[in-house]
Amino acid sequence: MDFYLTALLQGLCFSAIALGIYISMKIFNIPDITTDGSYTLGGVVTAVLLTNHQPTYVILPAVILAGATAGAVTGIIHTKLKINALLAGILVMTALYSVNLSILGRSNLPLINLPSLFTLLNIVSDPNQNTFWILAVFVVVIAFMIGYLLKTDFGIAMRATGNSESMIRSLGVNTDRMKITGLALANALTALSGYLVAQFQGFADISMGIGIVIVGLGSVIIAETLINWLKLTSVWLSLVLVLTGAVIFQLVLAFTLSVGVDPKLLKIVTAGFVLVIVSLPRLSLLKSS
Repeated sequence: MDFYLTALLQGLCFSAIALGIYISMKIFNIPDITTDGSYTLGGVVTAVLLTNHQPTYVILPAVILAGATAGAVTGIIHTKLKINALLAGILVMTALYSVNLSILGRSNLPLINLPSLFTLLNIVSDPNQNTFWILAVFVVVIAFMIGYLLKTDFGIAMRATGNSESMIRSLGVNTDRMKITGLALANALTALSGYLVAQFQGFADISMGIGIVIVGLGSVIIAETLINWLKLTSVWLSLVLVLTGAVIFQLVLAFTLSVGVDPKLLKIVTAGFVLVIVSLPRLSLLKSS
């Protein structure tokens, strides 16, 4: 049971990255590869500040600012220099490897026996259950803030930029600024996942972000599949399903390991699972036709 509880906790840690991918890919239709670097950046900034005994109210804004800056740089390269969004993300992600290594100072930094977000409050005596409640509140607050933002006039303009850029531009909205803001927000959320995971696993690693985009993408694809099947249009329900997708993704991987699959094959299983989820809607369309 603890095995699946750990998977649930990891799913909650990855909820923020799922929300970030949802904003960049589903709202703005931008395949943002900056994710790999900004996720690691969040973990690296967290680790360095924790080892320097900085409080949570300093670390959290620093992580958000670092991630937002990385996303904004990608947005500026894409919109102002007219470089393909995918290439812009790759360029920033590549640069972030050196930035992260410079901040961390080495390849791995342990955080054992250091105070963290999960030791601030003792809601229950069991450490895993205590972590669960803290994570649950943290994720609900983030999701509520994003949902509220997307329902405001500014959020509606963001969504309209992804749906019909030419139409919203004709209404006087600066779409370049919207894209930069959207990518900054998406990568701030991604950095928050790095912030949570670094504290949850007890270390930050320079390579922790390699391939992490598939975790967020897989979570969003699960959510999108459920949204299409249920024919939902509500922003709030969509965000709930994105969070659910992040948890389901981790539970599926946990089940895979529990049935005896070699951990060395986990990346193949992950890629295969995402491929199946991506293919399901298309297979359904083929059958219906």
